[in-house]
Formats: sequence, structure tokens, C-alpha cells
Amino acid sequence: MNPEHLVQNWTVRKPLARSRHGVVASQNRIAAAAGAEVLAGGGNAIDAAVATGFALAAVEPWNCGLGGVGFMLIYLARENRVQVVDFGPISPRGLDPADYPLAGGFSTDLFPWPRVKDDRNAHGPRSFAVPSQVDGLGLALERFGTRPFAELLQPAIALAEQGIAVDWFLTLKTATMARELSRYAITRDVWLPHGMPPVTAPGAPLERLVLKGLAGTLRKLASGGRRDFYEGEVARTLLQDMATVGGIIGAEDLARYTARLVAPLEVDYRGARIALAGGLTAGPTLAHALRALGGMTFQAGGPHADAFVAYARVLRDAYAERLQTMGDTSDARDPSSTTHFNVADRDGNMVAVTQTLLSVFGSKVVLPRTGILMNNGIMWFDPRPGSTNSLAPDKRPLTNMCPVIVRRGDRPWFAIGASGGRKIMPAVFQIASFLIDHGMSLEEAFHQPRIDASGGDTVGVDPRLPEATRKALAANYPVNETELVVYPTHFACPSAVLRDTAGGEFQGITDVLSPWSGAVAAG
Repeated sequence: MNPEHLVQNWTVRKPLARSRHGVVASQNRIAAAAGAEVLAGGGNAIDAAVATGFALAAVEPWNCGLGGVGFMLIYLARENRVQVVDFGPISPRGLDPADYPLAGGFSTDLFPWPRVKDDRNAHGPRSFAVPSQVDGLGLALERFGTRPFAELLQPAIALAEQGIAVDWFLTLKTATMARELSRYAITRDVWLPHGMPPVTAPGAPLERLVLKGLAGTLRKLASGGRRDFYEGEVARTLLQDMATVGGIIGAEDLARYTARLVAPLEVDYRGARIALAGGLTAGPTLAHALRALGGMTFQAGGPHADAFVAYARVLRDAYAERLQTMGDTSDARDPSSTTHFNVADRDGNMVAVTQTLLSVFGSKVVLPRTGILMNNGIMWFDPRPGSTNSLAPDKRPLTNMCPVIVRRGDRPWFAIGASGGRKIMPAVFQIASFLIDHGMSLEEAFHQPRIDASGGDTVGVDPRLPEATRKALAANYPVNETELVVYPTHFACPSAVLRDTAGGEFQGITDVLSPWSGAVAAG
């Protein structure tokens, strides 16, 4: 192995959170703590998820926020059923595909679609899909929560007023996207003060980056309720912002938008009942992979080489079907901006939520009055006409989100999901197999090295896997040894909560190499 390709020489572990009162696992530990406080105060898992989801807008804004979209799975313990809250992306009614002419070559952003003139589907005001996160979280709370909407926004408001601590990870995130953030003056003023990524001087107290306008928007939402974002004062301000930046989202798009409650896609797998978001998510592809894996047997005491060769085969076949029948394309060069979190409460309710702006920093456009960083969801569409996923007005695109809730013996077992674009489903698939097929603990499963086979010719292989496993994979497929590092994200960023069926204890854990991620116990 060429040593210049190795960038780390360490062993990193992420702690497991444990509690009988519930737990929240998130890519941002501060947001998880906001949710855990709700649980400790008597709120249920849905209440905690709403508090966490809004808090993320203030502390992890490049990944999700009021300008984003997503999917939520809820396990309702009293009813022993899973409900999906679909607040996925939808294009504006005023979108005209002719405004996105092909310019030759291929995009260098998240998906290598044919390039559109000025990359207007990838960044800028014409890349906005209708923002749906506020209605999705609000609908979940209205139907299944116990606490007032305004109360659950208070942690987000406080965090937005305080601003984000400028530590090394925030500096890294902004520095890696500085060229893109500099395209738009409003965004540049917020994220590149003095024209440079924000940095705290060594030894000095951490500086704070305040997202101007965001706290005020959250306060208005707390006062007006979730529909104020679509039909009230916040909606009017949003439309003024759209006019200022040249966005095509109109009053009808906002007023007519509503999140949906839909039934899950469910798969039986080796005694476990796996609930997925169906439709235009990665759920159907995961279901395909699980059905194929269910017919295989593995060497005991694994996962060993035979399991990883099977994972690679099943994942490659599942993605081949996805690319052919669902209109997706091969992954990307730039990272996605998705976030995922999970909640379990003392009564056995569980929630798995995936929220996203799509690309890192989404459209790269911050709306001037509201302080909202908008998504670039139009990039999910194929800009070429004639496919099932082609650009069109008032249409839902194919996405990679994959929240999952698993039951065993009519009891909740674990909730899991990840961020990382096309890499999401392979990560969720393998960790689920580690738990179900190989009897690993949650902590063991999250520290077990994985592969990535999410399309393309090669299989990404973590070099920490045993030599026998790496050789077996190389004998069957072209492989690329890829380290698990802080940046970039080679194997997705998973998180999960689990109910220990033997003792009734709840556990939570997050991605090992994500510096801000963490699971927080309630009480």
C-alpha cells in the first residue's frame, strides 16, 4: 500500500449513551441535548424530535434548516404501528424546464448530470424546491406530539440568538465551500466575514457566528404556528425575499404546500419487521437489497469475508435496478448536506428523521430578511427531458433519504438513518445486518468497518477490514481502499437508537468520525 494515501494514524471511538428514560442521537450533540431535555421534562419522542429538528437549523445550518426538506418515521407504541411523515421536495409551480438549457459537459456538484447553463439547477435562486421542513415537523407534532409548538421552538431560538461556536470544524466546513459561498453577496456577508472563513484565534474564547434574521424568523413561527411559514407573516417575508433574490417560488407554492402522512413500506427480514419510507426515497432500494440478502447464509461469528462479498453483490444489484427503473444517477464529487437523527422515549415510541438541503449549504443563497439558507432541491431532477425523474413543475424528485425503524416480536428494536447522499443506504443496510444477522451490539456495529457499493465500477473498502476480507472483495470486484476520515465523508454518517430488549434500556450512538455528533440520554 502506498503510504502517502494514508491520512490518519489513530483509533477513534464514539461513546454510547444509555438511559431508561429515552435517548436522542444526532449529528449535532447540542441539538440532541435540546431533544433530550424535552424527554426529561416529560415530552414524548415526537416532541423531542421537533425540538431537535428546529435546533439543528441553528447549529448545523449547512445540512438542514427552515429552507430544507425531509422524511420522518414514527413508531407509535400504543398502536404498534409506524407512520411516515413525508415532507419531501417538490418543484415550484412556476418552474419552466426551458429555463434550464443544457450547456455541454457535466456538472461538478453532487450528481454528474449534464451541465445546465450557469449551473442554475445546482445553486442560486432557480435551484430552490419548496421548503417543507417546517410543515413536516409541525404536522408530526400536531398529530402525535404532546407539547405546544411554541415551547419546542425555544431551544432553537436561544441557539440562534447565541450563534454558532467558531471551532475548527466550522472553519473546515466553510473553508471547503468558500468559493461557492462567495458567489452571492448576502451569503458571503454571513459565512465569509471579511472575505475569509471564520476562525477563532488560538487560545482565544470561541467566537460566535450569528445567522442574522434566523432568530427573528423562529420567534415569528413560535408565535404564528407552522402554517405562518406558508400563509402568514413569515410567508409574506419569504415572498419578499424571493422577489429580492430572483426565486421562482410563489405564494401559491407556499399556501398549497402540506406535508403528508403516508403508510410505510415494510419488509420482513429474519424475524425483524423493517419499516421504510417508500416512494421516491432509498427505501425501495433498501427493501430490494434486504430481500436478496435474506436468502443467504453467513459464517458464524462474523461479519467475515463472505458477508462483505454478499453485501457488495446485493448492493450493486440493488443500485443497478434503482438506476434503471427510478431515474437516479451515479454519485457525486461534492458532499451532500443531509442530517439524520433518532429519538426513543420511555414509552417505547421511536422516531427516525432525515432532513436535508441536498448539497452542503444547499443553494448557497441566504434569504436576506428571514436568514434562511435555502435548499437546492431542483438538482435532484434529471435536466434531460424524457425520463421519469426529468425536470417539471409541481413534481417530486427521487431522493436518497433512508430513515428506518425496526421491530422484533411486536416491540420496537432500533431506529437508524444516515446522511451522505448515495452512501446512505449502504451504511444503513450494513449496520442493520450487523445487528440482525451477526448479533452485534449497537456499539460494536457502529465501530465495525464497512464497505461502500453505491453505484459505479468500484467498491470502496475501509482498509481496517481484515486482510482476508479485502482480498475476497478484490477477487470479485474492482476495489478502492478508502479511509474513514473526518472529511470527506466516504462511508456516510449514520446514527441510531436501540431498545435493549433484555433490560429495557435505551441506547444511542452516532457516526464515529463526525466531531459534532453525539447521543444524549434523557435523565
